[in-house]
Amino acid sequence: MTDYNTNYKPLVTVDCVVFGLDQSSEVRVLLIKRAYAPYQGSWALPGGFIKENETLDAAARRELEEETGVRDIFIEQLYTFSDLHRDPRGQVISVAYFALVNLEEHPPFAATDAQEAQWFKLSELPDLAFDHAQILEVATKRLDAKVRYQPIGFELLPDKFTLSELQKLYETILGRQLNRRNFRSKILKMNILEQLERQKDVPHRPAFLYKFNKEKYEELSKNGFEFAISPPKERNS
Repeated sequence: MTDYNTNYKPLVTVDCVVFGLDQSSEVRVLLIKRAYAPYQGSWALPGGFIKENETLDAAARRELEEETGVRDIFIEQLYTFSDLHRDPRGQVISVAYFALVNLEEHPPFAATDAQEAQWFKLSELPDLAFDHAQILEVATKRLDAKVRYQPIGFELLPDKFTLSELQKLYETILGRQLNRRNFRSKILKMNILEQLERQKDVPHRPAFLYKFNKEKYEELSKNGFEFAISPPKERNS
């Protein structure tokens, strides 16, 4: 019979990776500057220790709101990180969470053990505390996978948007240009967009605005699909 040490209780934390999209269609991530040791003054993902009789989901939502002011968003578990040396305070297991939000709807403000809370471009990240660079790398890969197997945009784009703005979002996440005709054909065949009026007061030919059909979007998100999209063809020189 295995002899378990019933007195041993590893510490458990939650960390939150929250992605947003700025006005230039650049993907950003929400970070906080730590007010206390360890890594005092360093940038990190929002998060902290779970409390007694608290679920992981509740802890993630609480820490995110306490440290950044961001609340009432959909979060999902990303991965569990348990390297023995990931935290100088001892063996600390972290359950990471992942979220997509409209950046402009969630202006952050620092609270509790955070000196600052700020949105950073993925291309201009500071050095991160603990193993948060690894956590962010895993989250970025999850974001890339979601683009391919679930619709993306409902949480990131404004209520009304053009197909060009939606394509720019996909290109930003995938890190490459896409064939315009191919992209539009595939996205419209999903039947998750509703065409609205044309743009007004723009210095170019006004494009049609679209919005997501929430019910069909959620159904496709739940059931999944394979969104095979190709890069643009290279022109012969």
